[in-house]
Amino acid sequence: MTLLSSTGLSVSLGGKQVLHDLTFSVAAGEFVGLIGPNGAGKSTLLRSVLGLLPFAGTILLDGKSATAIGARQRAGKIAYLAQEREIAWDVPVEAVVALGRSPHLPSFAALTDADRAVIDEAMRRMDVEAFSHRIATELSGGEKARVLTARALAQDTPLLLADEPTAGLDPSHQIALMRLFGNLARDGRSVVASLHDLGLAARWCSRLILIDRGRIVADGPPETVLTQETLRAVYGVEAFFGDADGARIVHPLDLADPGSAGS
Repeated sequence: MTLLSSTGLSVSLGGKQVLHDLTFSVAAGEFVGLIGPNGAGKSTLLRSVLGLLPFAGTILLDGKSATAIGARQRAGKIAYLAQEREIAWDVPVEAVVALGRSPHLPSFAALTDADRAVIDEAMRRMDVEAFSHRIATELSGGEKARVLTARALAQDTPLLLADEPTAGLDPSHQIALMRLFGNLARDGRSVVASLHDLGLAARWCSRLILIDRGRIVADGPPETVLTQETLRAVYGVEAFFGDADGARIVHPLDLADPGSAGS
């Protein structure tokens, strides 16, 4: 089942075209890493899918035109973890995570036992149970990131979009989050995450979409997308490649010789 697809997706911002005719689809059960240099258009792509930016072309959510879906219905299909990690409300962590249930509740309705079970599970998965009663604005940056991820998990949607979700997390929580995303995909949900860490992307994602200057330049399994030639041409770096437990290892080492790009 296809949860997300786009055909000829183009976006212009401030009179400059940022995305150029992107065509792709995301099926249920995929963990897709959206990779590319700074300014490639990754965040713009995610925001377009969410209806936050005007676009040309077609975006379908679960087979329906995204432009024909209201905000509340969209929130029942897509959870979004934004790049920004600020929390504006002086409320307990548990209350922030509970906001993820809002799209599933009638206006002013109280949380049900089932809602609370989803909230508790989301906090457990993100290892924030121990400070569920602390005021969210008093947390560290990494703790806030985990709380906001828990809120997105509590939304319990078929599709999760995440913009640099591992930023600000220590290595153990980065790995735990990537493992969690992989488990969500194995359970039949889909995750599309913008990532800068190529090592995490290579090891944990089932598929990578590489964007450069607003265009898709590669789309497929990590071993076919992340090659020495691609990293030289797109990122301008040399990298170490290896394998461990059947998964790809990629570690950038140094800047590439300009003369080696594309060779």
